[in-house]
Amino acid sequence: MITMPESSASQNNTVNESNETGNTSKSIRQDHATRKRVISKSVLGLISLFMLVPILIVLLSWTQPVADIWGHMREYVLPQVLKNTAILLLMVTVISGTIGTALAWLTSMYRFPGQRFFSWALMLPLAMPAYVLAFVTVGIVDFSGPLQTALRDFGFTTAIPSVRNVWGAGLILSLAFYPYVYLLARQAFLSQGRRAIEAGQMLGLSRGRVFFRLALPQALPWVIGGLLLASMETLADFGAVSVFNVDTFTTAIYKAWFGFFSLTTAAQLAALLIGVVFIVVLFEQYWQAKRGNIITQGSSQRFEVSKPAKLAMTLLCTLVFLIAFLIPFAQLIYWTAANFQQDFDARYIDFVTNSLMIASITTAFIAVLAIMIAWIKRQYPDKSTKLMTTLANLGYVVPGTVLAVGIFIPIAWLDNQLIAYGITSTQFLSGSVIVMLLALSTRFMTVSFQPVDRQLQRLTVNQEAAAKLLSDSPFQRWRQVMLPVLSPGVLTGLLMGFVEVMKEMPITLMTRRQGWDTLAVRVFEMTSEGMWGRAALPSLLIVLVGLIPVWILLRQSDKQG
Repeated sequence: MITMPESSASQNNTVNESNETGNTSKSIRQDHATRKRVISKSVLGLISLFMLVPILIVLLSWTQPVADIWGHMREYVLPQVLKNTAILLLMVTVISGTIGTALAWLTSMYRFPGQRFFSWALMLPLAMPAYVLAFVTVGIVDFSGPLQTALRDFGFTTAIPSVRNVWGAGLILSLAFYPYVYLLARQAFLSQGRRAIEAGQMLGLSRGRVFFRLALPQALPWVIGGLLLASMETLADFGAVSVFNVDTFTTAIYKAWFGFFSLTTAAQLAALLIGVVFIVVLFEQYWQAKRGNIITQGSSQRFEVSKPAKLAMTLLCTLVFLIAFLIPFAQLIYWTAANFQQDFDARYIDFVTNSLMIASITTAFIAVLAIMIAWIKRQYPDKSTKLMTTLANLGYVVPGTVLAVGIFIPIAWLDNQLIAYGITSTQFLSGSVIVMLLALSTRFMTVSFQPVDRQLQRLTVNQEAAAKLLSDSPFQRWRQVMLPVLSPGVLTGLLMGFVEVMKEMPITLMTRRQGWDTLAVRVFEMTSEGMWGRAALPSLLIVLVGLIPVWILLRQSDKQG
């Protein structure tokens, strides 16, 4: 019998114990990673479900038909609503697409007086909400407005046709939303640089034919991307169409809730609107897939043209800039100065305080959620995570009126249950800021998520590995490595979310408690009474705040324009 030396046996035992310890540590690490994965995905799933609840509630409303009200809706409301919606979508698509694409081509490819100024100034209409541009335009061109008054002073007696119709609304919405097309189209044209035109000219094509046969087809996915954004904003608009007395889905939902006092009817109308929106979203997803990545390589060497052509380009840009931003902005300042002493009182402290409070709370809440979603998406980049991330950001394509109805219904049901069980005697949840907070958070989650997610993508795998080597503490790694990388995206998301909440009208109007007014609600109340001058002060404050995201976009866009 061969006996193993005692030292060899001891070494084997040590090796076995070491292997067992290593296997145990590995098993513990695997269990910890599995638990972390399950918890992370569960959190993401709960956030996605929370974002989906309003949409599901609205869709389920069709299980409770309201025959008497729907008889009136089918006969008197829906035909006009569908007609107006189709006209608005067609007008915004054609006009904003033409204006945005043409201006993008001129400012990116040609040299003319004012080109550098207009390259960024033509984005300023983004700072002016559509409902502000709407009431200022109506106030200017109305019979008692400054335009017709001046014409009568000069002896012109022919009245300007009324703009309070679907055609006037379509024109104003086009001027309010063309910057979406302009921004994306300009990025696409700058990426092509002079090469597209030079290649076309070598083939014997004129610059006009080069635009239609080479440049525009390449930029088309980006142009259509901007058009789809404008279309979704058109479907979601409530304030501008109210000023023009045009019935659309959003106004019909509001009237069904506050006119017929039927939440069910409002929810069913909202479900129809969701169907229209998701058709637009399907087109957007299709063109997003065709768009691909684009790298801006624009050249500062722009094409020279004749003096008459330069003058025409300058006049076109000036005309759009004046109508879409400068004249309305100047009119707001004039009305504010003329009505300040009469209009400004202690109530404005409440208007501003309420606006700042709900905007601050909402943006802080969605910023935290955005960081969590972006981090989970980075750690577990599988199909289920991507799906849940998409669902969590779905609220931005859903109009505010739909979310207001979808959030209010379950909150009201919960209030009724609390009363039934004797926990409370009043509907304290329905009349609180909670409904507004949840609806606004659902609507603007993606506004904060997108910049945070883009910024997190800049963190390389090597940087993350180096952070783990520097410290075993997750908190320490977040403080020293992650937060410095994320902070620019978080700041951008906070600012843009803050401004979007400040401008939002339908959610605030439909979910606030009585007497809890914001600047946007004040604008609606004054414009509903035709008091354009007294709506100027809150509108001017909103526009000034709205300049913040425009400035951010300008910094992020191509600086060679």
